[in-house]
Amino acid sequence: MPYQKDKQQAFQDAEKGYSQAVTAHQLIQDQAADYGTRVKELKKEAEEALQQIDNALEVSSEHQRQQLEQYRSELQGYISQYNG
Repeated sequence: MPYQKDKQQAFQDAEKGYSQAVTAHQLIQDQAADYGTRVKELKKEAEEALQQIDNALEVSSEHQRQQLEQYRSELQGYISQYNG
């Protein structure tokens, strides 16, 4: 039972990190006075979420793995979007 709980907790942590990174991405506005700060925050949130996703992938089910890979792809897209 502890393994199942750890697997679920890891997935939930990854989902939360992903959600925070998506929120940070949504807050960015090119014309905003705090644009640079927002981009920095997005990158921080995305990197943390990617670490949580990597951790969750170690114990995830096949269904969770597919979702986590989708999250990873989207977050990497955010990072590359603002690395220009």
